[in-house]
Amino acid sequence: MKFFVALALFACLGSLALAKDDEYCQNTVITACSTSAFSALTGFFTGKTNSICNARFAGIDHIEPEIQSYINANLAKSYDYLLLATHFNSYQKNRPGFQKLYQGLSDRSFEDSIALIKQVTRRGGIVDFNTRHESSGSVSTKRGTLEVDELHSLALALDTEKQLATGATHVHSRATHATDAERDPELAHYFEENFLGKQAESVRKLSGYANDLAKLMKVPDPSLSVYLFDEYLQKQ
Repeated sequence: MKFFVALALFACLGSLALAKDDEYCQNTVITACSTSAFSALTGFFTGKTNSICNARFAGIDHIEPEIQSYINANLAKSYDYLLLATHFNSYQKNRPGFQKLYQGLSDRSFEDSIALIKQVTRRGGIVDFNTRHESSGSVSTKRGTLEVDELHSLALALDTEKQLATGATHVHSRATHATDAERDPELAHYFEENFLGKQAESVRKLSGYANDLAKLMKVPDPSLSVYLFDEYLQKQ
């Protein structure tokens, strides 16, 4: 009888100790994931808090400024393309083919910006449009004269696409060839799958357009050549 009493007492003590261990683990998790009101407020604007319960891992801390710069560049280029589309959609120019081309490039750059914002937030970051980050792969946001003729507009668009391609390549290289602590294979794969091939194809297409139109305009009066080329762009 005494043996059973001792066994029951031992079991009760064991359950109490287990309960304390469970409570300790729970409190540890709550403490690790909790932040003060001030930390939460500053973290909303900076993307950094004292909490370890976040989605940040690998080299996101080192690559996030590069992606932020690329987001800002895509937004700026989307606006430039929109201005080009508006320029060729006026009653003076009336080039619906060129308007369609630049409207499509504007929409694509804007959609790329939205996709990158989602990618950054998925990895635990916060996009701050007021922060400018200049790196070796940054895309120039300096705006030139956008009221240009058809051939110069293609040259301008080709330069823009090469800049965006170079920026995407830089982010991919930064995520791939950095040190172990800064390397981020997931981000490298994301850029390789969603940007590198698409930008290369865009550069090839626009370079072909520019060369073809330049050859067509080597006549005394190129107005018919430009009109027919615009008709061709409408069908693309």
